[in-house]
Amino acid sequence: MRFYRLLQTRAEALLAAGSHVIILGDLNTAHRPIDHWDAVNLECFEDDPGRKWMDSLLSNPGCQAESHVGPFIDSYRCFQPKQEGAFTCWSVVSGARPLNYGCRLDYVLGDRTLVIDTFQASFLLPEVMGSDHCPVGAVLSVSSVPAKQCPPLCTRFLPEFAGTQLKILRFLVRLEQDPVFRQSALQLSDQTQVQMRQNKARVRSARPRPSQAGSSRGQKNLRSYFQPSSSHPQASPNLELPSLGMTPKTQEEEVMAKVVEEQAKASEAKDEKELRTSFWKSVLGGPSPMPLCGGHGEPCVMRTVKKPGPNLGRHFYMCARPRGPPTDPASRCNFFLWSRPS
Repeated sequence: MRFYRLLQTRAEALLAAGSHVIILGDLNTAHRPIDHWDAVNLECFEDDPGRKWMDSLLSNPGCQAESHVGPFIDSYRCFQPKQEGAFTCWSVVSGARPLNYGCRLDYVLGDRTLVIDTFQASFLLPEVMGSDHCPVGAVLSVSSVPAKQCPPLCTRFLPEFAGTQLKILRFLVRLEQDPVFRQSALQLSDQTQVQMRQNKARVRSARPRPSQAGSSRGQKNLRSYFQPSSSHPQASPNLELPSLGMTPKTQEEEVMAKVVEEQAKASEAKDEKELRTSFWKSVLGGPSPMPLCGGHGEPCVMRTVKKPGPNLGRHFYMCARPRGPPTDPASRCNFFLWSRPS
């Protein structure tokens, strides 16, 4: 509402200065019941503050002089006063666009004199995709007259659109610090430096001195870190092991032993593979089949509750068809089912 009031104040100031004004864009309010798909079921539709503001801003449709209320005219309702289903915004979450289950939030508003004298048409483009809104426009019978200079509120006068690269310092604001806060920050910095000096002194004192580490400054041999154990006698390199009396295997026995060993390895690998396969099948059994909705007998879709409350994050099933008027059999049915926790 604050934005609405500021917008109206600025528009009326331009009108008072002798300029024509066009307000074009998303006002985020469906003005009349004909501009909303479910206005009948909304409580206090006419009492909405945004709609009351639009009532004071706009003249009644029809462009007659006796119907004048506000300084502006909704150009689309001026040319199409009784057109139903003329919507410009649809819910993406509920997939309401295919069945035109939306509302009209986008307007081309002009001051009364401008709309009556120069507007020739006003239109919507619902077939243009790419957003949850669709474009709106109007046709004016005017001739372009070049201005000697840009308006004072033109964006080219803003530093963001000056065409030169801005330094990061333009986005930073220097803060004036309180003297008490500045003194405490300096004390904290001094304490931190003292602590760092003490830590460095402790590290130096903990390091071994050269006299303690040994007089030899040369690189030591790796064997110097290992001492031979006195409990176990060292084996002589020329010691011969006694013969155990094992008879060598024949060539056929060696081949048979290799075949048996390979078969055993293959059997173990097969058993291990089957065990892994059965384990992953039990873990990754795949999603459970979707339940069928009661209205159409078709597979549902799973949704997640995003509204704060006790059911936040909980999953549920609902009809997969797009949202539409309740009287349309092609629209979504009222099927609802909570998902069981896994």
